Amino acid sequence: MIELMISGGPVMIPIGIASVVGLAVFLERTLSLRWAAVIPPVFIREVEEMLRQERLGDVVAAAKKHPCAAARVTLTAVDAAGQSRSQIKERLEEVGRREAAELERFSAVLGTVASIAPLLGLLGTVWGMILTFEVIQSQGMGVVANLAGGISQALISTMAGLTVGIPALVAHRWVLARADRLILGLEDHGAMILDHLCPDGKAE
Repeated sequence: MIELMISGGPVMIPIGIASVVGLAVFLERTLSLRWAAVIPPVFIREVEEMLRQERLGDVVAAAKKHPCAAARVTLTAVDAAGQSRSQIKERLEEVGRREAAELERFSAVLGTVASIAPLLGLLGTVWGMILTFEVIQSQGMGVVANLAGGISQALISTMAGLTVGIPALVAHRWVLARADRLILGLEDHGAMILDHLCPDGKAE
């Protein structure tokens, strides 16, 4: 494996770095975008039950014990209790935008890896073909073995770029889809709290 990477030429170094960065970001996002880490079902049920009983103090205490996005949305809504529905909704939208940005954090890195890895592979391909033509120019077409190095480098770098780029693209799409589902879950949670705080939908 190491010999194969070496034979791919110097462009294999940035491709290798891109693969490590992409894998690290994907693993971090996989852990961070777990449903239980963002919108714990047990916490949601507790909050809904306490809101039904109008125990806002217990809601705040429960939210402070859970360092998750749903808890921060809950605290924002309860802190605005007593205000009009539109004011609470505006506060929820503000915290929702912040949480959405946090959920989508580092997704651009995966997108960059997915875009740049195949281009680096193409660069290695061009570099390998240049080496091949230099051999042809200096030694002619007589000995095929002399051409094998450049051609091999071109093919290996292309394969490496695609091998990194394709999984990175899939991971990027998965992370964005996962973040979108969690954002929708947070919106539903915020709407539930809003309905309990302002059941009559009172206007300003």
